[in-house]
Amino acid sequence: MASSRQHAAPSTPERAPVPEPTLAERGRTLVQLGRIGTLSTHSRKQPGFPFGSVMPYAPDEQGRPIFLVSNMAMHTQNLKADARASLLVMQESGEADPLGAARITLVGEVLPVPETETGAARELYLSRHENARYWVDFDDFGFRRMQPADVYFIGGFGVMGWVAADEYASSQPDPLAADSAGILRHMNEDHGEALVLLARAAGETGVEAATMTAIDRLGFHLRLRSGERVHGLRIAFPREVLDSGEVRTVLVGMVRAARTGR
Repeated sequence: MASSRQHAAPSTPERAPVPEPTLAERGRTLVQLGRIGTLSTHSRKQPGFPFGSVMPYAPDEQGRPIFLVSNMAMHTQNLKADARASLLVMQESGEADPLGAARITLVGEVLPVPETETGAARELYLSRHENARYWVDFDDFGFRRMQPADVYFIGGFGVMGWVAADEYASSQPDPLAADSAGILRHMNEDHGEALVLLARAAGETGVEAATMTAIDRLGFHLRLRSGERVHGLRIAFPREVLDSGEVRTVLVGMVRAARTGR
């Protein structure tokens, strides 16, 4: 049976589909932006039970998480007995409801990084976790890397699905990923009225307040309040944007068009 991407989604007016990145691209972006996940391994002490650990990571060019682990750590001992594990990464969000935030679960084997690749793994890991420089060269520490066998991505309410491992590996993080937090903060703090205007121009005429919750090269998501109703809306950019400068140019044009009705 084919998996559904819809689950417990609030009823909304029928709209034409709005272009957006694939689940694979969104998953790669989330893993790229993240720094810490929850690693679940198979417990040696309690066979059959998962064992969760807070786990800093650094993704490589294929989105494979690289970990720096101590041989004495319980999760490392578990991995030596059974390399199968999962890594949960959550979107960093100040939202009151964490179930509205994006998250991704990578499922695969976590194996030692080959000795010929440890130099590159060390450089990559330290570029994301500078404090690890104090213990990275201790004898009991080493690098391990997850090779995803399957991926499950949830983009918030009503958006979810399995992503094939090869599709995940061949996708690229969104070009706005590094700047997205700053763009969202700027738009929400300084341009709330403009967001309401854009929502109304998109057909949500009763909107009273709007917050930008996500942005990518193809468009953005808004959380809207209309009286007591809180719901979401995606608005497409008129063209693909590749950096924050283009975002500003396109949004200025969209707001101008919304004001003039053109």
